[in-house]
Amino acid sequence: MISLADLQRRIESGELSPEVAIAESHAAIEAKEKDVQAFVRHDKSARAQASGPLRGIAVGIKDIIDTANMPTEMGSEIYRGWQPRADAPVVMMLKRAGATIIGKTTTTAFASRDPTATRNPHNTAHSPGGSSSGSAAAVGAGMIPLALGTQTGGSVIRPAAYCGTAAIKPSFRMLPTVGVKCYSWALDTVGLFGSRAEDLARGLLAITGCTEFDAIGPAKAPRIGVVRQEFAGAVEPAAEEGLQAAINAAMRAGASVQTIDLPEAVQEAWRIHPIIQDYEAHRALAWEFSERHDEIAPMLRASLDATAHLTAKDYDEARRISRRGRRELSELFEGFDVLLTYSAPGTAPAKELATTGDPRYNRLWTLMGNPCVNVPVLKVGGLPVGVQVIARFGNDPLALAAAWFLEEALAKSG
Repeated sequence: MISLADLQRRIESGELSPEVAIAESHAAIEAKEKDVQAFVRHDKSARAQASGPLRGIAVGIKDIIDTANMPTEMGSEIYRGWQPRADAPVVMMLKRAGATIIGKTTTTAFASRDPTATRNPHNTAHSPGGSSSGSAAAVGAGMIPLALGTQTGGSVIRPAAYCGTAAIKPSFRMLPTVGVKCYSWALDTVGLFGSRAEDLARGLLAITGCTEFDAIGPAKAPRIGVVRQEFAGAVEPAAEEGLQAAINAAMRAGASVQTIDLPEAVQEAWRIHPIIQDYEAHRALAWEFSERHDEIAPMLRASLDATAHLTAKDYDEARRISRRGRRELSELFEGFDVLLTYSAPGTAPAKELATTGDPRYNRLWTLMGNPCVNVPVLKVGGLPVGVQVIARFGNDPLALAAAWFLEEALAKSG
């Protein structure tokens, strides 16, 4: 993979020019795209900007996020060739920081569940995950150092785990979702993919200007609570192997590690996530469902058909449960700096299974709004396995610092 932090240091020292850095990303895309198929569009004319902390940094944009100079097709035939007039604010924030928007990355239709043609860069017979399929695969393949994705259930953290990249789903609404095709306004969150935690911190610093992301380093002996989320079902042996490897490395590096159970109210929040998601999806996709129903991708169409019965009463009760869950989860962080859990149920599924994987270990944290960071841990059968680090809502710098601590601990463990 390409490290954003390393590129910045080389550019700042004069060892590498921004123009050459962008040219190298163009060349990597040309060399690998045929096999990985991470891009809907590659802007071969994209060039380095003259200034800004992200000059020389090529960024891929998930194709549900509006761009003024490239179509935004949302993975759907309904929007084939649709050209927004303006960039989404988060894209403009990247440009103002000097980033080069090098292309649009693949997304499942409306960031839902129908798989794309994209392949896992570690084994092209396997899925890259979804819905941010192309962003995860492009970074994991070493084509680009940074990419935007979105998460409503598990669409940033899970593909990052499958493709072996670092990624952050920030605290809810840290990054604007204006100009991003809505699926669920209470859940949709813009996130970043990079090679490691330092890259994510530098990316957020440049995009947001929040000084809290400046000079982040590895956390010192963090207090870690391990949550296996048994209520979400069993995991594959590979996922448990990855979590145990992370636990062992963290303990050897001086962290305090304790396995805990989540409060009942938090577990109940996990159960009602789909009610909120599906109720809002029916309203966010009301025009498509009513006017272009038969053109909606088949898995999404079946899901919308099956959940049309949800009522405002169901939705309001689910929202009440989610609020109780957030209160109890906040109290849990009084005793821990971060929580540690699985990023996915196992390794990436085979492409022939026509699935992007299951978000059941991600959806609770999306609903709660907490910052989550995927940390690659090991490979099983040549496929990456990751764990997710979760911090208190609003404490994204600590989530990244703890992830950085874990990355270093794993590196020392070999």
